[in-house]
Amino acid sequence: ARANINAASVAMVASVDLKADEPALHALASMLAVPLRVFERDDLAAETPRLKNPSQVVFDEIGIYGVAEAAALAAAGPKGKLIHQKAKSDNATVALSQAPTVPMTHLRGRKPGRVMLVGIGPGQAEWRTPEASRMVLSADELVGYGLYIDILGAVAAHIPRRDFELGEEEARCRYALEQAATGKDIAIICSGDAGIYAMGALVYELLDRPEADGGVSDAARRVSVVTAPGISALQAAAARSGAILGHDFCTISLSDLLTPWQQIENRIHAAGAGDFVVAFYNPVSQRRRVQLATARDILIQYRGGDVPVLLASNLGRPEEKLIFRTLATLDVDE
Repeated sequence: ARANINAASVAMVASVDLKADEPALHALASMLAVPLRVFERDDLAAETPRLKNPSQVVFDEIGIYGVAEAAALAAAGPKGKLIHQKAKSDNATVALSQAPTVPMTHLRGRKPGRVMLVGIGPGQAEWRTPEASRMVLSADELVGYGLYIDILGAVAAHIPRRDFELGEEEARCRYALEQAATGKDIAIICSGDAGIYAMGALVYELLDRPEADGGVSDAARRVSVVTAPGISALQAAAARSGAILGHDFCTISLSDLLTPWQQIENRIHAAGAGDFVVAFYNPVSQRRRVQLATARDILIQYRGGDVPVLLASNLGRPEEKLIFRTLATLDVDE
């Protein structure tokens, strides 16, 4: 208003990369319905000769002589001009620049970077939410276990991808965060729901872990993380079999790669004592052959052998298989 500029003519909001996670900047860009772009400090330092109000205070803080004017000028390009010098309030500093051409066909700087945790459901595309599909299509790169990306099919064939093997979960999450720190929108593709035995928890663990202890860089900690919920395998299995989750239930993973077996066994006893319907994830593998049998024997102690059991695999895919048994007749080799 002070510069007599219509807000509708604002093309973008710009700042230094250290502010990539600043909520107020994201809110301002959202309010104006324009992109938020950030610049490396070296890029802003190059604008020093054009600054109207260089600041020693800012230089002492982050090593450059200005942010608002420098970002505005960097966004407008070498032929752009400053039309309102920086104005300060208690909460913000802002400056306005004018680009030489309208509309701006090329936005300078980079995006703040985003990691999208996308749960694509167990298999078929019809079980994928519209939000998940939008995130996939908006991604600059897809990251995940190769099979999960393959499940997306032709809709994602044009998007660059980075495949990781099973057992490389931490590597794929770290890669996604560090790539997002360069300004990319990265979609981590998870089967089922990203927050249920998938990559969601690991992403947040890496963000919380010091870099020296295997965490991620400061730049990676400034990216935004958003999640699209997905249909989990336990919901798909229940839908195929009736209403077996119609009351209280719990989920227990039988994988002891990250959780001590004694802790898992304690949870099985608690589930049995609590009379919960139990959805077991990771029940068997080539190495893991006794845990499911142990879980079966524990639950028989509490529930008897007549409790129905459903073995479900490849849900929503052509190879889908459903096997109905009881606790007493459950064969681990099936």
